[in-house]
Amino acid sequence: MVLRSLIRIVVFGAIMAAILFTAAGRTDWPMAWLYIALFSASSLISSLILILGNPELMSERTGVRGDVRSWDKLIAPLVIFYIPMMMWLVAGVDTRHGWSGPLPPELQLGTLAIAVPAILLANWAMKSNEFFSLFFRIQRERGHHVVTGGPYQYVRHPGYAGGLAFNLATPLLLGSLWALIPAATIAFLFVLRTALEDSALQAELDGYTDYTRRVRYRLLPGVW
Repeated sequence: MVLRSLIRIVVFGAIMAAILFTAAGRTDWPMAWLYIALFSASSLISSLILILGNPELMSERTGVRGDVRSWDKLIAPLVIFYIPMMMWLVAGVDTRHGWSGPLPPELQLGTLAIAVPAILLANWAMKSNEFFSLFFRIQRERGHHVVTGGPYQYVRHPGYAGGLAFNLATPLLLGSLWALIPAATIAFLFVLRTALEDSALQAELDGYTDYTRRVRYRLLPGVW
């Protein structure tokens, strides 16, 4: 399990680097290296959380089960893989041609104040939720129940909140305003996925409707 996780992190990091640096036409791009390191560190932390604390969830997250919702079979790959790859491609091409112009270094580094807490929030959510599956389904065979601890006492979908914030921070971290277009698409899909998942949980998971009365907000306290 450890070996598979390390291979997956290395392969995904290599894909990310290939897209960014090929699109940019150069490898002397410090913010891209910082982004790759940050993303890889986040993936390593996630894997360690699962391997050390919940290997059963690691197994759950490795495939698509038969009862995964049809809408999430479409949305999840777009949010996790395809549109982020498009965002890296746009950021690289933007860097090559200078479409956005040079962004202030203080703005780019300051974006870490969003990206790092977003990563920590997503990993906190994973650690707190033994049903934190890659694709949405009601995991009845695993005794699926409402999770109310950790960040779930503040918002109902903290993992998605962290993912949304990290993806919105990515274009500024990479110095590309044009990459905000695919990032905004990811944000929209996160909101849509949250709405669909929340409705399904209210309809099918015992105790979830009562939980929504205690924790009112889905993604952002005071907003939605």
